[in-house]
Amino acid sequence: MNRSLRTVVLLFCLWLSGPILADTFPSKPVKILVTNPPGGSSDLMARILGQKLGDLWKQSVVVENRAGAAGLIGMTYAASQAPDGYTLLFGAQGSTIVTPLLSKVPYDMEKDFTPLSLVATGPSILMVNANSPYKTVQDLINAAKAKPNSINYGSGGVGTAAHLGAEMFNSYANIKTVHVPYKGGISAINDLAADQIQFQFTDAAPVIPFIKSGKLRPLAVTTPKRFGSMPDVPTFVESGLPMFIAVNSWGVYMPAGASPALVTQLQADIRKALSNPDLIKRFADLGFDAQNTSPEEFKAFLVSENARYSKLIR
Repeated sequence: MNRSLRTVVLLFCLWLSGPILADTFPSKPVKILVTNPPGGSSDLMARILGQKLGDLWKQSVVVENRAGAAGLIGMTYAASQAPDGYTLLFGAQGSTIVTPLLSKVPYDMEKDFTPLSLVATGPSILMVNANSPYKTVQDLINAAKAKPNSINYGSGGVGTAAHLGAEMFNSYANIKTVHVPYKGGISAINDLAADQIQFQFTDAAPVIPFIKSGKLRPLAVTTPKRFGSMPDVPTFVESGLPMFIAVNSWGVYMPAGASPALVTQLQADIRKALSNPDLIKRFADLGFDAQNTSPEEFKAFLVSENARYSKLIR
């Protein structure tokens, strides 16, 4: 076979192999990056989603936690990965939406990442120690007004949803409290249970065991209506702060630069996983509403959330 004919045959084989290679994704383990420590909301949901994707792909899906600096460490690492589909980012609202609006960060959500799917939404809950003298939101507000900057609250770091939630609370209630940032939300929750800080805004999942064990007490939720998993806990609207309505969100992203075919496949597969009845139930048991949006709906959601939080932060 002469050289020119060999070249033609080689090119033909490569052309044929393209669809075959695409159809075999993934051919090795896939990694889901979480920018929070183990045990938090993102970690718990990522593991459930990873299990369902693994069942769908017949391939291992592992969760890797890269926590620290309010998500900056994990986000920066995720942005540097190859856009081959083998590294996905489970992005929390704080590091993907809020933090880039608050300060300059070493990543660009529009240039460095491709959004794949909205995964879940859920309320923030105002938590206090079970032995706290604050039985209602108004009790806490009254104490903070009586002694400004004498009450401490915890969060997983500057720019996290917990931090923004507490600052929104300060603003709407016209009070001044002190922020104590931690490496992750779980550390702050542990200190709240140990009575080292006075309150915290958090998702439902990591605090449900503390509520059941009698160590923490919920005072209010940020949803417009009462939260189904905690029907006895009032909303902030009912507690005298009608403007205080907020919903936390989580999504899956990948490093920018992937082929359109791979992006389409990942979006379709993630939607299949999110429609699994067992996943929906397990998310609900943790206090989250599983979402199943189209790529266009997710992009529209991100635009809307960025506009809303830009206004709040300003």
